[in-house]
Amino acid sequence: MRIFNLFLLIVLISSSCSCQDKKNKKSAKPISAETLMKINKSLVGRDNEKIKAYLAANDLTMQQTKTGLWYVIHQPGSGEIKKGQVVSLKYNIHLLDGTMCYASDSLGLKTFLVGQGGVETGLEEGVLLLGKGAKATFIMPPYQAHGLIGDDDKIPGRSIIIYDVEVVNVTDK
Repeated sequence: MRIFNLFLLIVLISSSCSCQDKKNKKSAKPISAETLMKINKSLVGRDNEKIKAYLAANDLTMQQTKTGLWYVIHQPGSGEIKKGQVVSLKYNIHLLDGTMCYASDSLGLKTFLVGQGGVETGLEEGVLLLGKGAKATFIMPPYQAHGLIGDDDKIPGRSIIIYDVEVVNVTDK
């Protein structure tokens, strides 16, 4: 009898939960595109304020591109990097709070074809401002780096990241 009562209790609880889930799903209203745009603008604004506070606290002066990438070129390079070229970089990546995430010293150079994707959009935009031998720092808001999810390893979702780079080599494809 106890087993039957336990079984009956489990069935009742399960069915009430699934009914509640159905009720919640029916009452949920879809989010409009306008609301999503407002949320996105708010998040971008907050990230921009965090970056400005970081710059002020560390007495740094950087420029900002139209897309929101912050950069400073410490050492100009020679030539001009163009889409379709292969670029190799020494790099350090850390979070805005200083947490080190990745470095070429331990992982090797980062080599990629500019304009093909496969790297952070902020990194692609930034290297197009440089030449061979250049050294620069880029601060990338989440939408130019690893977005809402992060990289599933050392960079959490919605993280602002800082890239210190040195262009080691630039070659045509």
